[in-house]
Amino acid sequence: MTDREPTVDPLTNDIRPHAWGSTTAIARLTGRPPADEPEAELWMGAHPGSPSRVDRGGGPEPLDRVIARDPAGELGRRVADRFGGRLPFLLKVLAAERALSVQVHPSTAQARAGYAAEEAAGIPLGAARRIYRDRSHKPELLCALDDFDALCGFRDPGATADLMASLEAPSLAPWIRILRTTDPGPALRTVLTGALGADRARGVRAAAELAPALERAATSPGPYGETCAAYAAAARDYPDDPGLVAALLLNHVRLRAGQAIYLGARVPHAYLRGTGIEIMASSDNVLRCGLTPKHVDVQALAGVVDFRPGSPALVPGVPGLGGETHYPAPVAEFALSRVDLAGRTAVAADGPQILLCTEGSAVLVRSPRRPLTLRQGDSVFLPAAGGPVHLTGTATLYRARVPERRAA
Repeated sequence: MTDREPTVDPLTNDIRPHAWGSTTAIARLTGRPPADEPEAELWMGAHPGSPSRVDRGGGPEPLDRVIARDPAGELGRRVADRFGGRLPFLLKVLAAERALSVQVHPSTAQARAGYAAEEAAGIPLGAARRIYRDRSHKPELLCALDDFDALCGFRDPGATADLMASLEAPSLAPWIRILRTTDPGPALRTVLTGALGADRARGVRAAAELAPALERAATSPGPYGETCAAYAAAARDYPDDPGLVAALLLNHVRLRAGQAIYLGARVPHAYLRGTGIEIMASSDNVLRCGLTPKHVDVQALAGVVDFRPGSPALVPGVPGLGGETHYPAPVAEFALSRVDLAGRTAVAADGPQILLCTEGSAVLVRSPRRPLTLRQGDSVFLPAAGGPVHLTGTATLYRARVPERRAA
């Protein structure tokens, strides 16, 4: 690495459009009027699909290219060696006004095997039926910026049977019986793969019956009102999609601002409504389970999904020093924290980092000659070399980094 003045790189980031996005959330965060088309994700990082750009005096340059020139200098030797010279995480602002697809991500072993098999079969990386686009798992953690509805992991089959029975949708009757009389894993596998595959026609009928039933349940007294309101919104987003049956198998959770959820390998999930900060391993491996017009490979799903029921993996914030709240995740690729700045604090230089300001403003000083003001919607890349960053102001910032060692 060549010697240089400690760097704080302002990021220019791409906004990804998807039909499920919001015309207001990301625009409001970045100080713009409402967009003409939905804006779904603001990407910050070095993912080759939409790398952030930095300018060190020679004009804007993609961050992945900057890192590739000097991996040890930008990432630090520890991170560069462990992750092959790549920034291992991607940070996003995610804004959903419609439901995203029900989906699942493979484990590392499944990703490596699946990638090798599809390469051997000659399936192009850009093909619609391609599932494994790299060899990595894709764990995720999302911290809500406002009320955020999500689905995560399988509910106990007996509880799901009770919920389904309360909706009085005739097409669900055979699946209710299976959920009540069969062991949990096989029951969930049978209903999920049946609704999406072998018994898809029944799944379509069930979705049509469920749409009005969910609307009624959402406004009726009883234990299922909030949950049915979330499902009803998904049914409006994707009429007659058998993936609605898959969604009904999953736990509904509503996060409040500052609450977080972890989504590990093989756990089916969906984001339904809300705005949040999402961090993930930098991978594109997604298998969809419905609520989507995209390719659904039922056989591949059956081999990846963990069909054990369980509670959503909520992540309590852990208070740290200097107004920092940590959201620990059991992965090596990323760590996320929130810094509530009220005066002064410092951020240690323990590897590559990205800071995003979501409220207020902060002055960042890494070099006495180059202070930088970070305002709402602004983000910066902090290379590993350069020492700590001193922060002054009143602001809320999210900090993405690579943990020193894998969390317990």
